[in-house]
Amino acid sequence: MTTGTRRAGLPGPARAIAGHLKALTQLTLAGWIVVWVLCLFGPAMAQSEVSPDLLRRATQADIVILGEVHDNPDHHRTQAALISEIAPAAVVWEMLTQQQAARLTPEALQAADDLPQVLAWQQSGWPEFSLYRPVFEAARAARHWGAAVPRADARTAMRAGVISFFGADADRFGLEMPLAAPEQAQREADQQAAHCNALPEHLLPAMVDIQRLRDATLARAALAALTETGGPVVVITGNGHARRDRGVPVYLHRASDEVAVFALGQAEAGRIEGDFDAVVSAPPVERPDPCAAFD
Repeated sequence: MTTGTRRAGLPGPARAIAGHLKALTQLTLAGWIVVWVLCLFGPAMAQSEVSPDLLRRATQADIVILGEVHDNPDHHRTQAALISEIAPAAVVWEMLTQQQAARLTPEALQAADDLPQVLAWQQSGWPEFSLYRPVFEAARAARHWGAAVPRADARTAMRAGVISFFGADADRFGLEMPLAAPEQAQREADQQAAHCNALPEHLLPAMVDIQRLRDATLARAALAALTETGGPVVVITGNGHARRDRGVPVYLHRASDEVAVFALGQAEAGRIEGDFDAVVSAPPVERPDPCAAFD
């Protein structure tokens, strides 16, 4: 009697277990990494619906942009799992300046407990470091680039103009091209809504400019990392910057249309704005209404 004949006679649950065991024996090294990450991060990854097709498409890109809602831990676990599979040569961070990223030496990355102090994370204004820790741990083998535009720099850019602040590459990345009137109006409305309808109207164009500056800064850092390391490069950033219709991909393609880019958006309960190559979803985080103070 062959093995296949015996399996056909097994009860349903045993037959399923036998099938799973056979699949495990056929896993590649990359597959075993995914299994390990799924075991480590468990239910959060299952909720995020990271499919084999998504993994395949992400691993084929030169630059992979992993969006997030900054305070959602499931989103960061998903980023960590994808980094473990992609094995990027470089990671670009919206949350870090280049000065901070330079402190992420191979030795520093091995001591995750010390990273909040190394990066002065508590003073950065980002959500607590524990949310991002899985991402740093998954990216220990990568080199790291910072692409933050701190508030002080943003204020300087608003005074000087984003084109002047960005420098000689502004035209290459498309910052010198004004947005079409409908897009400019929509983006100003989005900025107003994001700030609880409390911004003076005259500030809205400058707020849109700063968003574009941040997109272009992330794009420039990602291309620099790709050139220096050969890639692949992962970008860790908010969903707004990951959008294909107006975020970092726009500026990457303006600067280098030969680079393959994959943009992932991470929704909460299926809700997300913008266009992406793929979207995964996780449960929403309970958070206070940021606009309650204006009531």
